[in-house]
Amino acid sequence: MTLAATVLAAEGAENPLIPHAYELVVGSFAFLVVFIVVGKILTPRIQKTLAERTEAIEGGIKKAEDAQAEAQRTLEQYRAQLAEARQEAARLREEAREQGAQIKAELREEAQAEARRIVEAAHTQIEADRQQALAQLRNEIGRLSTELASRIVGESLEDEARQRRIVDRFLDEIEARPEAVR
Repeated sequence: MTLAATVLAAEGAENPLIPHAYELVVGSFAFLVVFIVVGKILTPRIQKTLAERTEAIEGGIKKAEDAQAEAQRTLEQYRAQLAEARQEAARLREEAREQGAQIKAELREEAQAEARRIVEAAHTQIEADRQQALAQLRNEIGRLSTELASRIVGESLEDEARQRRIVDRFLDEIEARPEAVR
C-alpha cells in the first residue's frame, strides 16, 4: 500500500474510490433502465433505420446498375443503328454510282445514235445534192452538145424531142465507158 492509503486507513476514513452501497443500487437501477430503454426501444429503431439505409443504398446501387445496363443496351442499339445507317448509306452510294453509270451509258448511246442519224442525214443530203448536180450537169451538157452539134452540122437541131434523144444517147455512151469520169 501506499503512504496515502495507509494514512487514510489509519484515520478510519472512507475510501473515496469505493462507492457507497446506495450509490451502487441507484447506479445499477439507472444502468438497467438505460439498458432496457436502449435495448428495447432505441436498438430496434436504430436497426430499422440502418436496414432502411441499407435497403436505400442497395436500391440505389441496383437502380444505378439497372440504369447502367439500360445505358449499355441503349448504346448497343445506337451502335447497331449507326452500323445499319452506314450500311444503308453505302448501299445508296453504290446504287447512285450504278444509276450514274447507267445514265452515262444511256446518254452515250443516245449521242451515238444521234451522231449516226446526223451522218446518215448528211449522206442522204450529199447523195441528193449529187443527184441534183448530175441532173443539172446532164442538162447543161445536153444543151452544150446540141449547140455544138448544130454548129458542126450546120443545121438547127431545134426539135426538142430529137434533141433530147441525141443527148440521152450521147450521155449513155459516156457513162458506159469504163474510164468515164463520174
